[in-house]
Amino acid sequence: MDTMNIALPSEMKEFIQAQVAVGGYSSASEYIRELIRADQKQKTRYALEMEILKGLSSGDPTPMTAQDWEDIRANIRQRFDQSGK
Repeated sequence: MDTMNIALPSEMKEFIQAQVAVGGYSSASEYIRELIRADQKQKTRYALEMEILKGLSSGDPTPMTAQDWEDIRANIRQRFDQSGK
């Protein structure tokens, strides 16, 4: 695991220490990692919601044909083969 040093105002440092004391975290690093994970999750969810909205506003839906599904499967197979897995 890599190390990163950050500068914080005293109030933030005290807040983090308090969260560690009462929040069940074993260290300030664990608390910060949890905040980062929550932020990543929120940003991923937001990006997914934006893609859904983009799809919903892209026009009237059209029925999927058997050929459409086969094209999607072929595209996935091609990506999988190119990734070397």
